[in-house]
Amino acid sequence: MAWTWRFEKSDGTEVEPAVEPEEFTTQGDAESWIGEEWRALLEGGVDQVRLFEDDEEIYEGPMSLRAAADAS
Repeated sequence: MAWTWRFEKSDGTEVEPAVEPEEFTTQGDAESWIGEEWRALLEGGVDQVRLFEDDEEIYEGPMSLRAAADAS
């Protein structure tokens, strides 16, 4: 099993992240990484992310990084 992030603009277009991602062995590791890197990703042009376990999307719809910025 591999957990990976897809990085997108707000319109759903995939973009290259400013921070080099990796494949994670657990969902918790993937979520911890995004928790540490979301500001750098947002500053680098990523508006939202999607988490996948292999080819299956984990959350329904994308997770906005802008919402996290507004909450902090």
